[in-house]
Amino acid sequence: MSEILARVEHRDDIALIVVDNPPVNALSQAVREGLNRAVVEIAADESVKGAVLVCAGRTFIAGADIKEFGKGPLEPSLPDTIATMETLQKPIVAALHGTALGGGLEVALGCHYRVIDRGGQVGLPEVTLGIIPGAGGTQRLPRLTGIEQAIELITSGKRIGAEKALAFGIADKVVDGDLTAAAIAFLKEKLSAGEAVVPVSARPVGKVDQTRIGEQIAKVTKKARGQLSPVKAAESVANTATLSFADGMARERAIFEELVASDQSKALRYAFFAERAVSKVPGLEDAEAKEVRTVGIVGAGTMGSGIAVAFADAGMRVIMSEMSGEAADAGRDRIDRIYADQVQRGRLTEDMTAERQMRITIAVGLEALAGADLVVEAVFEDLDVKKDLFARLDGILAPGAVLATNTSYLDIDAIAAATSRPDSVCGMHFFSPANVMKLLEVVRAAKTDDRTVKTALDLARRIGKVAVLSGVCDGFIGNRIWAAWRKQAEFLVEDGAYPEDIDAAVTAFGFPMGPFAVYDLSGLDIAWAQRKRHAATRDPAARYVEIPDRICELGRFGRKTGAGWYDYSGGGAPAPDPSIRQMIEAHRDEKGIVPQHFTAEDIQRRMRATMVNEGANILAEKIAHRPLDVDMVMLFGYGYPRWRGGPMFEADLVGLPQILEDVREMCAAGGHGFAPSPLLVELAESGKSFADWAEDK
Repeated sequence: MSEILARVEHRDDIALIVVDNPPVNALSQAVREGLNRAVVEIAADESVKGAVLVCAGRTFIAGADIKEFGKGPLEPSLPDTIATMETLQKPIVAALHGTALGGGLEVALGCHYRVIDRGGQVGLPEVTLGIIPGAGGTQRLPRLTGIEQAIELITSGKRIGAEKALAFGIADKVVDGDLTAAAIAFLKEKLSAGEAVVPVSARPVGKVDQTRIGEQIAKVTKKARGQLSPVKAAESVANTATLSFADGMARERAIFEELVASDQSKALRYAFFAERAVSKVPGLEDAEAKEVRTVGIVGAGTMGSGIAVAFADAGMRVIMSEMSGEAADAGRDRIDRIYADQVQRGRLTEDMTAERQMRITIAVGLEALAGADLVVEAVFEDLDVKKDLFARLDGILAPGAVLATNTSYLDIDAIAAATSRPDSVCGMHFFSPANVMKLLEVVRAAKTDDRTVKTALDLARRIGKVAVLSGVCDGFIGNRIWAAWRKQAEFLVEDGAYPEDIDAAVTAFGFPMGPFAVYDLSGLDIAWAQRKRHAATRDPAARYVEIPDRICELGRFGRKTGAGWYDYSGGGAPAPDPSIRQMIEAHRDEKGIVPQHFTAEDIQRRMRATMVNEGANILAEKIAHRPLDVDMVMLFGYGYPRWRGGPMFEADLVGLPQILEDVREMCAAGGHGFAPSPLLVELAESGKSFADWAEDK
């Protein structure tokens, strides 16, 4: 018999049901069994007038035990447990603190009343795991909040604080101080008033406007970009307007069971665990990180300013270095604008921004960085410039200080060689905007030691980043894959597709933006500079598309110049440009290319094949050590749809033989220099997956 993790304690005529399942009181089978037994015991005890459900430790029930998903029914089920609670003819008050999420909030909704600590939060985030609330969340919540508000809360998966929970009708009271004592006092007030015990499931649904609900579901569908769970959740909530509670529950459970077995839910659960595993790098368990209190940043441009804000937001002291007073003033203006935007959006108060800005000092000259524990350079993307900078920093920084480069592509081994401490040099590749984007590639050069890597990984976690360890190559993990995809996208353009066709197919796949819109946003001159840098060493037999160069030669660098692949003269939204279409068609004529027709599915298969093939090469070369490293880079840095899990995970779901077939088609289109990854061929022909390969290592 499993351990019972919920017990009954008595406070005179009030029973306490205490859930105690550290660390987050997850709703395991033992917790559910304990809740059932507690309700039966309280029902049989005539001396008990009512009950308070409380949780030991730092939080209320923070959700279901995700490890039970997909393992078949483990009795008692959560819906049955909550139904048992609702049959009790004595009132139960849920006392919420910390987080009451998912199944935890559903348990609270199964109680007759809810009081919440002022610092508490509630939410139903199941859609982020590819499922919907499956224990009455979509049926009980709208009976408290109304259908429209319930759709918003459930489909967004967002947490809300105590005051909003009270305003929305989820909580009956916000309390300060001793939560258990306040919940008991609240319950005694209700008992004294002689209020009837009415479970949430028996309450009526408020006024329903079917037109507004239909419009809301349409918006959810558009925003979901192919993810099923938000749409299904909205539909389940909407069922409360037309179905009885029992029928609505049956439909909710059917949707839940359908989704929990779906590939999307498998992918989202994989992403959930991979995000937590990615920074736990095998082999670094015994490494000791350097303590970092002060961070130096060279360059107060757009990237440097964003990096400074990321560190200051985490409570760290930041010293920025610029070459002139004018550049320093411009950097301060950029930081001020970042914080002003945060205040305008309601994310920070004026006092909070003032405190964070005080942590940032901007000085002229590198000598101001002498006391920094770690320095990140964010200067112009030129190898000689960075080598010279690192040589100068080497003579200024104290022994043991870490030197990190934010380079996107350049050879970090060459940069490290410019110093006397290559063991203390690493890459910390932030993604723009650096204070917003979660991905941080930590790049280990040939001589980087474990202490330096561990320092960078720990620091990434401190500033709220998803840190992925990479080896040195052109573009590391993310930009190397994206560069390969960029080439394939250009081949598609040359062979018959247009930028808007490709972007439409990619967004339909689930990306927030298509590649050509992304290129325009980031600036076409960046990739152009890289192409020119490699021009001398480019294989003359390799296929090369000149169209992007011709666009840049016209001074069209994207949004910042008002034109790139698209035209932005109409107010900022990308619009297809007839002159670019004419350029593309003229280019095809010059090369004697007969345009082909590509469906959206053709484009999507080519895109995925390119990413998987390059990812397999990156794994084989040990640039990335695990498939999940590749997946997390693409999810958090490039917008690969989370509900697909990432290119390597999705390849396993699709099946590597099918992926290899797509890769061979992609390579044929690319011509000389393109070949299926030997690792992909080996796995596909042996019937293994990338997950098998990772396990075998």
